[in-house]
Amino acid sequence: MDLATIVGMILAWGALLGSMIMEGGDPAGLINIPAAILVFGGTLGATMMCFPLQQIVGIPMIMKHAFIGKHVDPGEIIGLLVSFAEKARREGLLVLEEEARGIQDEFLQKGINLAIDGTDPEVVREILQTDIAFLEERHKMGESVFSTAGGFGPTLGVIGTVMGLVHMLHNLSDPGSMGPAIAGAFIATLYGVSSANLIFLPLGKKLHHRSADEILIREMMVEGILSIQSGDNPRIVADKLKAFLAPKVRNSIASAKTED
Repeated sequence: MDLATIVGMILAWGALLGSMIMEGGDPAGLINIPAAILVFGGTLGATMMCFPLQQIVGIPMIMKHAFIGKHVDPGEIIGLLVSFAEKARREGLLVLEEEARGIQDEFLQKGINLAIDGTDPEVVREILQTDIAFLEERHKMGESVFSTAGGFGPTLGVIGTVMGLVHMLHNLSDPGSMGPAIAGAFIATLYGVSSANLIFLPLGKKLHHRSADEILIREMMVEGILSIQSGDNPRIVADKLKAFLAPKVRNSIASAKTED
């Protein structure tokens, strides 16, 4: 469970409602069913027109990745690949065949098996980079669903406000109803802007960062697999893989090894 996503969303909406209450407003006054139908239903419909139905049906699963993510420790990956490099250097690549069966990550298992089979290094790189490219493309599609919804939300809110004001202007004979009518009209804009900036766009950014982290790990795996296949010294393998990480992360890995 990603606490940053959950706590951030609670904090953002809490700030919105809290500020309203502090100004003497009533949160119940924000409930406007017609505005909600227009903004959220319209945003969903407009977003559906932009993507294949299969992608829209998968929105709940895509959203799940923003709240629940599989954390991969780069230090563990480096340690695993370095241990593979040590075994392969001592006993040859074939010794990794048994190790490959126990690898949980399908991508890493695939790369190790290609190396064990004696596949040309350039072909190994090409196959794995193709996997990464299509993974990135799938992730971009998921991100774009939320960024697109974030673009439509405020616009639908403005449309709802305009519709509310038009309706109010048709009923100028009752001046006493103008205040509530104007307030109700602007609730649609509030729905559109708040949903875009407190739900859709942040979730899209979260998915973007998750994708970047996963791709970085896979790029690191590719470099490690090719280094193992070429028979590099385990220290060289470790240095190559650490180059993918920020200095702070490299230092933390080094400190952990020293403690061990």
